[in-house]
Amino acid sequence: MPKPPRILAIRPAPATSFLRIEQIDLEFSNGERRTFERMLPSGLGAVMIVPMLDAETVLLVREYAVGVERYELSLPKGRIEPGESIEAGAEREMKEEVGYGARRLLHLAALTLSPAYMTHHTHVVLALDLYPERLPGDEPEPLEVVPWKLAELHALLGHHEVSEGRSIAALFMAREHLAGRYRP
Repeated sequence: MPKPPRILAIRPAPATSFLRIEQIDLEFSNGERRTFERMLPSGLGAVMIVPMLDAETVLLVREYAVGVERYELSLPKGRIEPGESIEAGAEREMKEEVGYGARRLLHLAALTLSPAYMTHHTHVVLALDLYPERLPGDEPEPLEVVPWKLAELHALLGHHEVSEGRSIAALFMAREHLAGRYRP
């Protein structure tokens, strides 16, 4: 496993095109008034891909996560670029992060992340019938691709590098869809 990067400085950041916050004044039906804050979206949302190498094996990536200051094992993901469909964004991110394209893509769901204060949506896409193809990505270091058996999903939940809730939810959605118990 690579050595985590060294934090050189931490400082408050001004509002950017990536992070914008608005305040909303609300009055509830009982007359109570509150001001809430929420983060505004900075683009078209994101995609999270469940790339199935075969009927039993998903491809995960190990990537440094600055929010928790450690390497995290999760699904490939990224922002949808202007002009891209959800499927095109999923295909591009998968090629950049795991080195595969997919002949079949299925949009399983759109997940929110902390809907009480964020407007962001992540689209979960199941990728099947993979073929090798790599595009250059924007990651600062190569990502390690880690195959994982869906039958061992319970062991992944206890793994010390797994805490990303969207990945966990997406893996369960994909497993249930592949077993015929969930239809988008």
